[in-house]
Amino acid sequence: MGAAALSLSPSSPLPPSKPKINTRRSINSRCPIVTMSTNNKQKKKKEVWIWTNNKQVMTAAVERGWNTFIFSSIHRQIATDWSSIALIAPLFVEEAKIVDEAGNLVATFSEISSPQQLEQLQPVYERADNVIVDLLDWQVIPAENIVAAFHGHHKTVFAISKSLSEAQIFLEALEKGLGGVVLKTENVEDVLELKGYFDRRNQEGSQLELTKATITSVEMTGMGDRVCVDLCSLMKPGEGVLVGSFARGLFLVHSECLESNYIASRPFRVNAGPVHAYVAIPGGKTCYLSELKTGKEILVVDQNGIQRTAIVGRVKIETRPLVIVTAKVDSDEETCYSILLQNAETVGFVPPNKGNEATAIPVTSLKVGDQVLLKLQGGARHTDNFVAKH
Repeated sequence: MGAAALSLSPSSPLPPSKPKINTRRSINSRCPIVTMSTNNKQKKKKEVWIWTNNKQVMTAAVERGWNTFIFSSIHRQIATDWSSIALIAPLFVEEAKIVDEAGNLVATFSEISSPQQLEQLQPVYERADNVIVDLLDWQVIPAENIVAAFHGHHKTVFAISKSLSEAQIFLEALEKGLGGVVLKTENVEDVLELKGYFDRRNQEGSQLELTKATITSVEMTGMGDRVCVDLCSLMKPGEGVLVGSFARGLFLVHSECLESNYIASRPFRVNAGPVHAYVAIPGGKTCYLSELKTGKEILVVDQNGIQRTAIVGRVKIETRPLVIVTAKVDSDEETCYSILLQNAETVGFVPPNKGNEATAIPVTSLKVGDQVLLKLQGGARHTDNFVAKH
């Protein structure tokens, strides 16, 4: 997981194996498949090809499983030189075509700057198994138009992308995205950022191991600055975010999606805790609640441990009365886990799953002996890694 599939037409196999001089590590002859979740039930294969003349970019890409490289026809010698040190699949641009070393057609290549050019592109679409498009004017041709134009075709459509932000738009447009991207760059950081993006996306739908914890104390404390996190997506009953005073143990704090006697349901919101608390974010890491801001990604988890990524739309920090909650797990009576939350009926914990029932325990009615869900991990470090079950 986390690397790109090498998708060439049947007429363009990988170059024959030959001895490689590689001082870094051995390179597999075929790339693993990159899968990116579109929802928790389905994973859609995405592909990445690289267009560069930078040897460091090539090295970084190959080490991450991306072995298909595009070269202009005048740079065939670069492809030859690189093939002597790494097992790559070089492709070449010849007019409106992408061909392999033997001259076999692998993809068509088109530059698009108007809706009319997009319409004219489709008849040529059947000529190859792959289509590469380069959008020259983002103002005129949005990514959604490309996705819609090729919807239903059993071909792989790539878009030229010069950065992670461009690649992300093409891979996610209309919730389906294109089949892949051609990352055109001379910057190693672009490769690393794109790989990080796939790693984060591949976490979606995987299952975190949650542990039952028993409440040992609930005490009123003073006033503090608590953080309300409003997301750009809706949460369902049983979903929330992982928060804790120490990263070694994060409580599953329920969203405000359930009806309350005092306030209307707000399924996009989690009243998550004070500014100092840790919260789980994609990539197996944590950050402080005070560090969340508009556009940052956060991890949403349900009572079964199924995780997904959501984007923060707004953060509200306000001074409110707090309650401190402590808990222990049966397997470790010595370690105490704690969290501070606003003392309000709309703030609650996710209890262990009972069949299909999804409920929350409001902090205002929480008592010693109640059971809640906890994510345990090693040390209390700011960038702890989570372990997910795939």
